[in-house]
Amino acid sequence: MNSFQYVTAQTPESAADLASGGGVYLAGGIDILGELKEYLAQPKTLINIKSLPDTHEIKPGGQSWAIGANVTVAQIAADEGIRKTFPGLAQAALEVGSPQIRNVATVGGNLSQHSRCWYYRHRDVHCLKKGGATCYAREGENKYHAIFSGNPCISPVVSNLAIAMSALDATVILLRDKKITRLPIAELYSAAWVNPLAHNSLNPGDLILRVELPASARLKSAYTQVSEKSDFDWALVSCAAAATVDGERLSGARVVLGAISPVPHEVKAANAFLEGKKLDDSVAAQAAALVLKGATLLDHNAYKAPMATALIRRTLLKLIG
Repeated sequence: MNSFQYVTAQTPESAADLASGGGVYLAGGIDILGELKEYLAQPKTLINIKSLPDTHEIKPGGQSWAIGANVTVAQIAADEGIRKTFPGLAQAALEVGSPQIRNVATVGGNLSQHSRCWYYRHRDVHCLKKGGATCYAREGENKYHAIFSGNPCISPVVSNLAIAMSALDATVILLRDKKITRLPIAELYSAAWVNPLAHNSLNPGDLILRVELPASARLKSAYTQVSEKSDFDWALVSCAAAATVDGERLSGARVVLGAISPVPHEVKAANAFLEGKKLDDSVAAQAAALVLKGATLLDHNAYKAPMATALIRRTLLKLIG
């Protein structure tokens, strides 16, 4: 890796000022250190943001909860309040990496991590996401890639927390151009849908401060994923669902898929179809068909469609189980 300066920021404002001069943020370091080693990132300054105030706490509330950007994934998985109020989020956190990774990986880092596509991560491949002319995955090895995309790049979003938080209608609070900005999870990733160079909608210097989650005593949530290995592996497909449940009837339902699109994949027509429905196998299957309508299946990733169908059914039924 190239040489760089290392600075510890004490305030969000000072961190953002440092980033404006060609710096990047360091918290848990799971993603950025890998990019440094592969020369995918060559910052002038590495900005340690682990000392930023008010970013290390999980703050429960009657109307909403706040989770600081420096809260670790392990804290989310273990927090009794989150396990009770947002079980889908706790399960998504528990599926991240290994215990060692969860102990250092942070909320902000998990949400802002870059593509894990092996073509993008290879230092000698100049793919579309790195400014090249070709998405090599389309005609190459695409076993782990997206079946939905709004642009030629088919690198999928891999953040577990993003999928669960999207189903929970979370809002990301960040510092942008010295102003506090609020982005729903969908907006946090929307740029990646249309721009092959984008991993998310964060601009250089944008600093995630916390995530806010609306809370309700009747809100139920669930998360499931399938991976090749039971531990320490990325999801082949993941699914999060959340709804207000009255008996077996759903209202305000949201179903979100991960690892099949460059953004958390949510279809409004499927959510609308579930509104007021009494949930059973047939209803879950019809919702799954709506979620997966229009998928583009490639040589090696066509298995994701039936896998996603099964996960949607399984996740939805957890809401009434």
